[in-house]
Order: sequence, then C-alpha cells, then structure tokens
Amino acid sequence: MITVYGIKNCDSVKKALAFFKKHDIAYAFVDFKTDPVGEAEVDRWLSQGAEMQQLFNTRGTTYRTLKLKELNLDDGGKRAWLAKENLLIKRPVVETGNHVIIGFNEPLYEGEFLS
Repeated sequence: MITVYGIKNCDSVKKALAFFKKHDIAYAFVDFKTDPVGEAEVDRWLSQGAEMQQLFNTRGTTYRTLKLKELNLDDGGKRAWLAKENLLIKRPVVETGNHVIIGFNEPLYEGEFLS
C-alpha cells in the first residue's frame, strides 16, 4: 500500500496525487494538518532511505518564520523540529512498504510505480 503524506494545498502533493489518480494507483493520504506525524514516522522514513537533508525543508515559509537557520541545528535537532512542526517536512513523502520517496519527480515515480 502506498501512503502519501503532505498537505492538500501543496503543489507538489497535488502533482503526486494526480499522478496516482491518472495511473489508477491506490493510495492513502495523510494530511499533516489534521493527522500530524511524530518522531516514530520521521525515524521510520530515515531508516527507509530518506536523508535528513532531503526531508528537512529549508526553502519553506515555516523554516524562515521560525528562524531555524540561526539555530544551526544538527540532525537530532532537525529530527525533533520535524516531529514538532510537520510543515518543515518536504512534501510529499511517499511511503511504499519499506521504501520512501521525498518530493515529486515524475520520471522517478514512473520508474517506481509503472514498471
């Protein structure tokens, strides 16, 4: 089963969901705003191959608003912030069994889900 984590109004999440619908691929959607994830999920994604650099979104408004650049966080600090403030997670996070894909990349999705 494929689980897509993100927020409904994110353009990358919309593209991922449209991809799955277009190709008639079943998925479950978890909205960070209504069903926040905690450290267990973040740890699972990291153990499934996601890198902290990929997962921790330094380009978003939340990162700038919280002034996290000034804190010079290590990976442990970033992990704690991801669990506390889910909007820092780069979206979408697509979990497929024991594998995770961060962000939307159509050629990667095609290779992963259509072959």
